[in-house]
Amino acid sequence: MSDHQIDTIDMIKTTRAIRRFADQPVTDADVERCLQAAQQAPSGGNVQPQQYVVLTEPAMKKAIGEWYRKAYHRYEASLPTREFPDPAARTSWERTTEASRHLADHIGEAPVIVLFLQPIIPWGSCDAEGTLDIGRLDASVYPAVQNFCVAARSIGLGTALTTVIRVYTAEVLELLGVPADRFEIAALVPVGYPRGNFGVAPRKPAAAVTHWNAWSNKRR
Repeated sequence: MSDHQIDTIDMIKTTRAIRRFADQPVTDADVERCLQAAQQAPSGGNVQPQQYVVLTEPAMKKAIGEWYRKAYHRYEASLPTREFPDPAARTSWERTTEASRHLADHIGEAPVIVLFLQPIIPWGSCDAEGTLDIGRLDASVYPAVQNFCVAARSIGLGTALTTVIRVYTAEVLELLGVPADRFEIAALVPVGYPRGNFGVAPRKPAAAVTHWNAWSNKRR
């Protein structure tokens, strides 16, 4: 394995959600580089369904940020009470929740906000035997989102993949001038230089969720 491959894997592993951003501006050229990477993502049938709306103007970011804040706090209030297996799990959850609240209250201040849109179109097909389930259309959009986030990480920019803004889809699309009968929001991604360092986020070990050749056949 080459050093380049190792560096690429490490970069992917450290592309974690960044929820606090420095005041340093992000250039349009860097956003465009990340969008070019996003466009190279695979999609079903090569349909390339995604559209991007890039927000850099403070007034527009503030307006979208207000809808995001309302959506997030409604969502958080709706969550059931959680139980934790140990104090460490509680501490980790509380830290993540605090960071998520901070993002919700300050997302309009991020240097750049990118909305990923997908069209509302028939998807799938049918034949004499019935409907053919070929998966969801957003499965052809999220690879572009991840490409964007990894590309941003490669040039020192932080991102966070969020979807809670969908709570106010109609209001946001109207504000942006997007035809609501033709598109929906797949994701909203704030972009900026991180306050703090990139790192590997805690995740379940791959071996714990991998089944070899048949269900429950795990290698631990």
